[in-house]
Amino acid sequence: MTQRLYLVAYDVSAPKRWRRVFRLMKGYGEWLQLSVFRCRLTEDRRQRLAAALGKLIDPAEDRVLIGDLGSLPRATAALEAIGEPLPDANEGPWIG
Repeated sequence: MTQRLYLVAYDVSAPKRWRRVFRLMKGYGEWLQLSVFRCRLTEDRRQRLAAALGKLIDPAEDRVLIGDLGSLPRATAALEAIGEPLPDANEGPWIG
């Protein structure tokens, strides 16, 4: 199973939908700030996440961006943090 690192950001206008998306994302990745998560995912799991997000949002009002940062461990260099450093994406729990 090849893992890739993704940055998922969302802008959901209704608070109820936002909370649902936030709870879903907590099961897929690491919360970085507000509506931004960093996720280590296989292709299958990325597809399941995208499908689940598509069911939760209103496509006329909301937007979700999924950015592919590349394969691990090289992908960690794709994010630059100014201020508090990000934890290493290669460590910690992983759901395959």
